[in-house]
Amino acid sequence: MKIALPQFVSHSENEMNSVLNFEVCGNESVKEGAQNVITISLCMIVKNEERTLARCLDSVAGIADEIVIVDTGSSDRTMDIAAQYTDQVYTYEWKEDFAAARNESFAKATQEYILWLDADDVLLPAERAKLAVLKQQLPSEGETEAVILNYTLAEGPEGSPLVTDRRLRLVKRNAGCRWHGRLHEQLSFPRGEVLTADIAVTHRREAGHHSARNVRILRKWIAEEGVAQGRLLFYYAGECYDRQHYAAAARGYAKLLEQPSGYREDCLIACARLAECYERLGEPGRKLGALLQSFQYDLPHADFCCAIAACFHERQEPVPAIYWYMQAVDVSSRDPGLRPVPVACRTWLPHARLSLCYAHLGNWEQALMHNTKAREYLPDDPGLLANRQKLEVVVRKEMKEREERGEVSPRK
Repeated sequence: MKIALPQFVSHSENEMNSVLNFEVCGNESVKEGAQNVITISLCMIVKNEERTLARCLDSVAGIADEIVIVDTGSSDRTMDIAAQYTDQVYTYEWKEDFAAARNESFAKATQEYILWLDADDVLLPAERAKLAVLKQQLPSEGETEAVILNYTLAEGPEGSPLVTDRRLRLVKRNAGCRWHGRLHEQLSFPRGEVLTADIAVTHRREAGHHSARNVRILRKWIAEEGVAQGRLLFYYAGECYDRQHYAAAARGYAKLLEQPSGYREDCLIACARLAECYERLGEPGRKLGALLQSFQYDLPHADFCCAIAACFHERQEPVPAIYWYMQAVDVSSRDPGLRPVPVACRTWLPHARLSLCYAHLGNWEQALMHNTKAREYLPDDPGLLANRQKLEVVVRKEMKEREERGEVSPRK
């Protein structure tokens, strides 16, 4: 399988020391004695977003007490659409710096908390309802300085999440959180309490590519810095990867992983993308090495275990493939941190592949068991249903033969 991971907002481990899990639950207050409901400023930067802006703003109706929109140079109807929702629409001279533009939008906010979105993000109705409950539960002037929300980066045919991430999405205005980085900007974590909530923002990107713009910003940034290293090197390799320049991307990611320090999530994504580059370049041995290198930065995660298993599966080596798919099952609940992960690797995929591996070995009962577990996630999948029928026929035949040989007692 291929693990191709999108961009993300990262953080250092010491920034997460005070992160707490939070469950949205009815109308009860998250802290005793909460009296006042928090207020929220929605802050956005936009440019030529006439196709998506209204959809985004409609999806958060009733959540924001204030909407701040900073336009960085639209030539379409974006500003007219924005004016239908708020009178706080500002123009901003674009400086090839996304962090600067986002900080400008934050500076215009006046409410207690700031929620940020892109124009091609939406809150689905169920998620908007949960965010409304969270707004009621967080105490005004309380200790919580930020909230991390889920981010669905890709959806299946029926809207089910395919790739998910998490982002620092809601921050207290006076917590000192600022954006950093001209491209693929990151929001700094506050020093105080950070909650994680099971609420998802969904990214629904319209057609359009920004590769030329990103390369232009990167070239200017690298020229000013004099060298590409650290996060700048990470972004450079990412642009090469997105443009399918896999040899250049591989060199960039490999160089990044040679550096002594860096964000954990950057290193994990670099390992995954380096492995993908090597596959594209026809170097399967180096692909496996890149995946195993991820264990230098964290404990095994389900997506890496599935990718390692796939290497052996493709070699027609079912025994080691089974080992690694089972590892994926065992660690499926492990928190992947703030990085994108394919949902399939944590749910149905390892079971579906285990079913195939056990069938290859002639262990039909195990193959059927894992097919059953995979169908718990995808009950209507045609491939899984077809395999179930075949496996049930073989298992019944095998059981009958064992009964005839006297190895098991006949079933009543």
